[in-house]
Amino acid sequence: MNNDKPTARDETLISVVEERLEVGKRLVDTGRTLRVQKHVREMPVQLREELAVETVSVERVPVGRTVSEPPAVRQEGEFTIIPVVEERLVVRKELVLVEEVRIHRRQAVRAWEESATVRQESVDIERFDPATQQWRPEQDS
Repeated sequence: MNNDKPTARDETLISVVEERLEVGKRLVDTGRTLRVQKHVREMPVQLREELAVETVSVERVPVGRTVSEPPAVRQEGEFTIIPVVEERLVVRKELVLVEEVRIHRRQAVRAWEESATVRQESVDIERFDPATQQWRPEQDS
C-alpha cells in the first residue's frame, strides 16, 4: 500500500542550531600603567605692605584742686584725660584732684618690605608602555 502520506518511519528530524556570541569588556589591573611625580619649586618674592604704627605719649598735669567726687575719664580732642585723686587727712576730709594724665595717640604709616619664599607644585604624569617596557610622558588632554 503506497500512500502519498509519509509514515513515522519515513520522517527524519533535522536540528537547527544557532550560535550566539556575547561580547563584553573587563578591567584588568596591570599594576604599571601610570606614574605620578610631584615637584616643589621655591621662588623668592618681595612683599610690600603699609603698616600702621600707633605711639602713645603720657603727660602729667598737676592740678591741686579740691573736688567733691572723683571726676570721670574724658576725651578732649585727641587726648584721653584720666583724673588721679588722693584723699588727704585734714581737719576735714576732702577729695583733691592732684593731677590728670593726658594720653595722646599718634598714628604713623610706614612702608614694610620683606623677602619670603613661596612654593609652587607641579605634577608629571607618565604611562607605562608594555610594548617598549618604558615610561612615557602622558600627553595633556
